[in-house]
Amino acid sequence: MKELDLLKKDWKRNGNSFEQVSETEIYKMIHKKSSSIVKWILIISIIEFSLSTFLNIVLSFTDIDENNTRFIKSLGIYNYYQGFSIFLYAAIIYFIVLFYKMYRQVSATDNTKLLMKNILRTRKTVHNYILFNLVTIAVFFIAFLTFGLKSALLHQTMENGKHLAEISNSIYIVSFLVIIAITALAIGIIWLFYRLLYGLLLRRLLLNYKELKKIDL
Repeated sequence: MKELDLLKKDWKRNGNSFEQVSETEIYKMIHKKSSSIVKWILIISIIEFSLSTFLNIVLSFTDIDENNTRFIKSLGIYNYYQGFSIFLYAAIIYFIVLFYKMYRQVSATDNTKLLMKNILRTRKTVHNYILFNLVTIAVFFIAFLTFGLKSALLHQTMENGKHLAEISNSIYIVSFLVIIAITALAIGIIWLFYRLLYGLLLRRLLLNYKELKKIDL
């Protein structure tokens, strides 16, 4: 925010006769910066969605997708998996549309209070987007690993001529802890990715909000 500091120094140097001009210039600068930040949030979300879609399309032509589909069908959750995938894509598209609306609103804002409000709404929307992705990924990991583990245990017990109920509680407890550990690790990595991807932009938006708050006082 070096430009803002220079404007403030100039503001104080020239006295109250130029106060309104200085406020206007500062507002225009913050408005331009905020609009650019929200635009980048929109662009990054579109790139993120496009890359994941492209990767899924590429994998659909490989044996990896065929093996995964066969495995999911063997677990008996293929229909749930398809429904979950459709829901996930629809939700991400919904958030992208929200980001686009936020960008249009921030770009069209013509007063300080409204710009402050739109900045806070944008930050909240991005936080909700990140939280949604983390929760859905956690649910997917836990469900997928649980069904996969159950299938593996069932297969092993059938080979040994035992019943699934004969497995000791310690095995279930260890398995549950492993699932939680893997899920926590995956969520931690993804959270760091989002923090790197969107964190800087959100911090800059917050700085803009604080500067606008000083003007509005």
